[in-house]
Amino acid sequence: MLWFVKSGANIGMGENKKMTIFKVGNKAVYPAHGVVQVTAVESKEICGTKKDYYILQVIDSDVTVMVPTDNADIVGLRDVISKSQITRIYKILKNRSKDSEQLNGHQSWNKRYREYSDKLKSGDIFEVANVLKDINLLQNDKDLSFGEKRIMDSALSLLVKEISIAKNLKEESVTKEIDKILTTSD
Repeated sequence: MLWFVKSGANIGMGENKKMTIFKVGNKAVYPAHGVVQVTAVESKEICGTKKDYYILQVIDSDVTVMVPTDNADIVGLRDVISKSQITRIYKILKNRSKDSEQLNGHQSWNKRYREYSDKLKSGDIFEVANVLKDINLLQNDKDLSFGEKRIMDSALSLLVKEISIAKNLKEESVTKEIDKILTTSD
């Protein structure tokens, strides 16, 4: 499956952010898809406009994404987190208070689902950690909807893949670390 990213799409990145340049073989993170590998940088003419594109292969998937190199930051393509940022993710997961007053379980499941989906699509790994933490806390209070279970699985998968790449560990090991954090009460 091949995805094209529309030129000019905006995922809310800051204006003063320095443009990151990726090389073939680099791993990066593409919002909502997770960790990708840059398999090529190609010039293509699409609709009469010639541009350079990153060809990205989503790890553990048959999905390929083409992102214009000049729009990579705008669409949220970013480096994999550093080891030091993992500590912050684990602190978020250990925190037993919900991230948002609105996400306290009193909203309808479909409104929570939309809010969680937006956070996953943001590409912000810390928002992904908050989603996982909030849904984990919510499941202690009530049964999760099918959609919330899917969001929880997606959040866990996104975190596990990125952390395992950053720490150079197997995904099973990272999954055990996260499960331990989520099931241990302070």
